[in-house]
Amino acid sequence: MTRSIDNVRVFCYIGNGFQMAFRRIPTVRKVGIIMGSDSDLPVIKKATDQLKSLGIPFEVHVYSAHRTPEEARAFAVSARKNGFGALIAAAGMAAHLAGAVAANTTLPVIGIPCQGPCMEGLDALLSTVQMPTGIPVATVAVNGGANAALLAAQILAVEDADLAARLDAKRKADAEAVLAKDAGILERL
Repeated sequence: MTRSIDNVRVFCYIGNGFQMAFRRIPTVRKVGIIMGSDSDLPVIKKATDQLKSLGIPFEVHVYSAHRTPEEARAFAVSARKNGFGALIAAAGMAAHLAGAVAANTTLPVIGIPCQGPCMEGLDALLSTVQMPTGIPVATVAVNGGANAALLAAQILAVEDADLAARLDAKRKADAEAVLAKDAGILERL
């Protein structure tokens, strides 16, 4: 009987070890991208190009903070449960989308202010960056889709060593491209 109890204890220990090991398997997180209007698509394309090059899965939706607020809210509320690790929200003019998303999730939200017909995007920049304490939105430059994606990638890379290595390789390749231009600049003058 004692031997049987010892065998059960060993089995339970091993089973718990497997359970703990499975909990440590990293989950690939997606990036959620929301734009307030399809007119923001050229900016979002810069973001999706970066995410594709880094092998990061993503979803893209058109939800307006003003015209479809319930859909935008539902997306933000369910984002963590649906496997997202970071969210990007792009909007122009009044640009309340990033703030509306951030108000409904504790996931990192990156705002992209998009240039509109007035003020060259300054209105959108100020709307995106001026958030109240407790509802942060990381904000990139006007039309800064590429940097928004790279920031999302860096956030995900905190828990994903493979992604961190891909980001390091990208930075190295970017530096090498600049040095190659430096080496040939005199020939262009």
